Amino acid sequence: MPAFVVKSISKQVLRLLTTCLLLLALIMPAASHRYFFGVSDLSVNVRTQQIEIIHQFTVHDIENAIAEIKQIHFSPEHEKYDAYIQEYIEHGFELKYNNTLVKLVWLGFEIKSGKIIAYQESMSKSQQSIFLAELVIKNTILIDVYPRQVNTVNFQGNNKQGKDHSGSITFDNNINIIQIKAEAKSRTKVTQ
Repeated sequence: MPAFVVKSISKQVLRLLTTCLLLLALIMPAASHRYFFGVSDLSVNVRTQQIEIIHQFTVHDIENAIAEIKQIHFSPEHEKYDAYIQEYIEHGFELKYNNTLVKLVWLGFEIKSGKIIAYQESMSKSQQSIFLAELVIKNTILIDVYPRQVNTVNFQGNNKQGKDHSGSITFDNNINIIQIKAEAKSRTKVTQ
């Protein structure tokens, strides 16, 4: 075979290989995001007796959810970026105690390593008991958009006997409202 034919075939193979690698590089991030999860930490500040909440979710999942719900192009350049994120998280996460909505104050959010980390706390210590038992949690953040979304809420505080009351509960497409229960031995039992 003449050298120019081999050279021509080699260039075509190299071009095809390069194109395949580029396509693979573009497809991999989309394919690797098969799991949708978020974590919220809920704790009682012993000093202030307020409930403090820290949420962590993937930034582009939150942005995509807001874009889909509002039917807009949504990115950090959007004029209502901060307001829409606040609105979305406040709408998707609520606490109730004795059938009364616990008022939560929005403290803000930051973006780190592809995660939105949002901060909330209860308004005042007189609004609710400092005990987490009987607290009802609603968590639909991203569950309303991604059917495979799983949210975990870790909680920590004291029970009425002053013993540690902590645990972890999971929310998904089937369960998005859960009440924290405490048994007499301070073991945590979570029911729907």
